Amino acid sequence: MSNDDEMTIRRVVLVVTCVVVAVLGWVFAVSQWETASRIATVASALAGVAAVGIGTWAALPGAGRSGIVVRDTGAARAAGTGKALTGYHGSGTAAAVTVERTGAAEATGDGDAISGYSEK
Repeated sequence: MSNDDEMTIRRVVLVVTCVVVAVLGWVFAVSQWETASRIATVASALAGVAAVGIGTWAALPGAGRSGIVVRDTGAARAAGTGKALTGYHGSGTAAAVTVERTGAAEATGDGDAISGYSEK
């Protein structure tokens, strides 16, 4: 299943949940309001339906949960025309890229140093 399919499913679940909450709210609003406890019942029912929908939405896999992850890298040094990379250097990836707590990158001379994220 692609990330686009997962996001579509998540959006459908969110929209269905919103529609169910709105319909229940309308049904309760046109009903007879006899006691204050009925208001509490309505609020509880709406919150319960919303919680189930949002819980289901949150449990589905999302686009941010996959892809390339680089974290806690060490130091890199390059001399001359070399390259020092402590992180991620790529291009054209469709996946999400997460880079956290990369080490120091140091280059002397005509070298390149990358600490973190860089596109080719």
